[in-house]
Amino acid sequence: MDRREFLKSSLFAALGFSTFGGFNRLVKQAGASERYDFMVARGEAPAAVTAAAISGLGGMGRFVSPGDSVVVKPNIGWDRTPEQAATTNPEVVASLVALCVAAGARKVKVFDHTVNDPRRCYRQSGIENAARAAGAEVSYVDKRKFRDVKLRGYALNEWPLYSDVLDADVVINVPVAKTHGIATLTLSMKNLMGVMGGWRFRIHQKLDRSLVDIALAVRPVLTVLDAVRILTAHGPQGGDPGDVKRLNRVIAGIDPVAVDAYGATLFGVEPRELAYLGIAEEAGLGTVNFRRLKSGSIVL
Repeated sequence: MDRREFLKSSLFAALGFSTFGGFNRLVKQAGASERYDFMVARGEAPAAVTAAAISGLGGMGRFVSPGDSVVVKPNIGWDRTPEQAATTNPEVVASLVALCVAAGARKVKVFDHTVNDPRRCYRQSGIENAARAAGAEVSYVDKRKFRDVKLRGYALNEWPLYSDVLDADVVINVPVAKTHGIATLTLSMKNLMGVMGGWRFRIHQKLDRSLVDIALAVRPVLTVLDAVRILTAHGPQGGDPGDVKRLNRVIAGIDPVAVDAYGATLFGVEPRELAYLGIAEEAGLGTVNFRRLKSGSIVL
């Protein structure tokens, strides 16, 4: 058995299925028997819920082809544990990495431009060990690998972006859903600040437009929102377990605007209250009205 087959079988064994057929039968029984563009999955096991959400979209093979170089971009920005919900759930990340490997990816890279010390962030979040075990190349951001990119956007004319993202065949954005003191919420587009170099906090002066500019430059093919636990107050760093609410959900879609719009509803926020979503819709990145998409849901 080669490494790819080992990782594939290990993932599904961890999910509680002896074969892919067993998993596919469960998905079909739950109503995800056709390919959707927007998927909400619920259940107690984050890895299984993630795999179910991707299966509902048609499987990782819809996004990753054999030989592709893939970036899976989680939020690893803070020195926090998974229980504190300031970083992406490591089981969600590992599930996506393993699915990419099973789809034939040549390499899968996982990294983030952290705010706190990267060594502590990677370790405390649980993402470093989980992603490596699933087959990813996990690395700290190398400042020499930022490349100036002409944006000519709504707010930014040029900004240094991480070359590993620019050179990847496939980018998968994997944020955690949480509150933010300036942006109200931080979801998928805010998570793309983790591929920016320079003095990133300067964009808070024109945050909504700047987020759209970066999203237009990076354009992930798949957005997976971790709502296993959401941080309901004192984001983005958090720290108080009392601010964490467990929802056991993973939302996956091809439209990042729709994913963020749905994510807003988890906090009781009207999507149109997030100004960047309207700008992103105007820019052609997607629709705020996620209910218009061909969508499905599954409960494990």
